[in-house]
Amino acid sequence: MSDLPRKAVTRTAKLAALPLGFAGRATWGLGKRIVGESAEIVGRELQQRTAEQLFKVLGELKGGAMKFGQALSVFESALPEEVAGPYRAALTKLQEAAPPMPTTTVHSVLGQRLGEDWRELFLEFEDKPSAAASIGQVHRAVWHDGREVAVKVQYPGAGDALLSDLNQLSRFARLLGPLIPGMDIKPLITELRDRVTEELDYALEAQAQQVHAEEFADDPDVVVPAVVHQGEQVLVTEWMEGVPLSEVISDGTQAQRDRAGQLLARFLFSGPARTGLLHADPHPGNFRLLPGGPQGEDDWRLGVLDFGTVDRLPGGLPTPIGHSLRLTLDGEAEAVYELLCTEGFVKESIDLDPDAVLDYLLPIIEPAQVEEFTFTRGWMRGQAARIADPRSPAYQLAKRLNLPPAYLLIHRVTLSTIGVLCQLGATVRLREELEEWLPAFAEDTEGFEEAADEDSAHDGDDLDAAAEA
Repeated sequence: MSDLPRKAVTRTAKLAALPLGFAGRATWGLGKRIVGESAEIVGRELQQRTAEQLFKVLGELKGGAMKFGQALSVFESALPEEVAGPYRAALTKLQEAAPPMPTTTVHSVLGQRLGEDWRELFLEFEDKPSAAASIGQVHRAVWHDGREVAVKVQYPGAGDALLSDLNQLSRFARLLGPLIPGMDIKPLITELRDRVTEELDYALEAQAQQVHAEEFADDPDVVVPAVVHQGEQVLVTEWMEGVPLSEVISDGTQAQRDRAGQLLARFLFSGPARTGLLHADPHPGNFRLLPGGPQGEDDWRLGVLDFGTVDRLPGGLPTPIGHSLRLTLDGEAEAVYELLCTEGFVKESIDLDPDAVLDYLLPIIEPAQVEEFTFTRGWMRGQAARIADPRSPAYQLAKRLNLPPAYLLIHRVTLSTIGVLCQLGATVRLREELEEWLPAFAEDTEGFEEAADEDSAHDGDDLDAAAEA
């Protein structure tokens, strides 16, 4: 019944061909060097050809290949413009669409999961999918009570395909590294693989989405569709119109870009504080701009979709994040370094210069230093190049820092969101959102130890709450 497992050999062959293609292009590049072309020109051509092949293959596959492509696509801003330009359109398409599942397969899944009389649950059901993602596709329909709904149907065999693709990709993660300067690809693939089970569980997704829908029900800025029905491999939620964020990135007005960026930052930092959950899949395909914000129909709200991947943070974002950011802004090098050591960002066996650590961090947190900041692809590329250049002090220091597992997903989500803000070219009052929602950021440093002790005292309660969630 499943078209994914049947094509396992084809999928593996396509993915396995990627490193062979990389090796072939490296040989081609060497030949170009021999005949006298500059290393810089050859390097750009090589990177461009590699990227074009990678996203062509990922765009043809569902499962882990597409999931990886979606995660990687938000870092497109870090690529040199001459490389990013030619396949930016392919990335946008990857974020919004994939080859659809056959109609007979859709009907078969619905019959198995909703019952043979599944059609009686709907007044209307569109066989042609309105969107397709890494593990499922969405059909527009009208529920039996008249509500317009989105019916998310999981691809049969999606779990096996997801794991197979990510295992295959992890084998040559090192070869993918040059595509995104300054980013280690392997931990990204590992983290995606570790969350496969959670993402396949529509009961967990429905729970996370409903918590957000209830919390943001009367919010003037953020809209989350309510859950209508949930079954194994099928999730029905209220339908949400709106302009996909990918369209705002490609064709939006500056006002739309700025508003989308502000609300994206607000949702990122307010979500954990309000729900105890972090939406952990911030690629543009999961967001919409809807009319009817606080200033009327000409204003915009942010619509949020797909809660299949969330980080459970019962106490909100960890207090040390806001505290270390505040200390960094205040230039407290010794205090920042001590806190990073305590939290495990610097291992006990490593000894670093606190002033060098501060110099490394300050350019990264530039958006929080000013009242408003314009995120640009150029700024993102500059940060990536600074960290990716083996000759730079930033590169040498970054190699000696550690990312504790508890912060891995938060780090990726924050970095991904910044990537989207740079794609938007949005001017955002980020500091305003940090002061409102990030624990310990707006506070002075006195009393932090007391807050930290209180957090520690409640760790057991938080773990119990997380388990229940």
